[in-house]
Parts: sequence; C-alpha cells; structure tokens
Amino acid sequence: MYSVSVSKDEILKIIERLPDNVTEAEVMEELYFRLQVQKGLQDAAAGRVLTHAELKDKIALWRSSAGR
Repeated sequence: MYSVSVSKDEILKIIERLPDNVTEAEVMEELYFRLQVQKGLQDAAAGRVLTHAELKDKIALWRSSAGR
C-alpha cells in the first residue's frame, strides 16, 4: 500500500542530528516517527483524509463500541 523509501544517506543524516548519548530505542523511535509522517503525507496527497466531522463520527462510534 505504501512505498516509502528512504536512502541510507537520509537515515544517516537523521541519526547524525541526534545527540551523542542517544539510545538505540530513541533512534528507532525517530526513524519510525519519520516513516509515519511520510505515510501521512502520502495519504494526504492521495486524498485519503477525513473531515473534522467524519473523524468526530468515527471517534463517537469507536467510543460507543468500547462500552462507554
């Protein structure tokens, strides 16, 4: 569904911007965050978006189905 491609150079640049004492988990979190942002931008460009009203309806439905 998604074709997010990041070059090794781009990944290295992201890592180089992190502090020297960064943990492996923090590196992974940063890379995952960047991936999710790219996916969101692709969704928006492809028109896969919801209006505010549509989102409110989905949340209301979700909350009612969770026994609230």
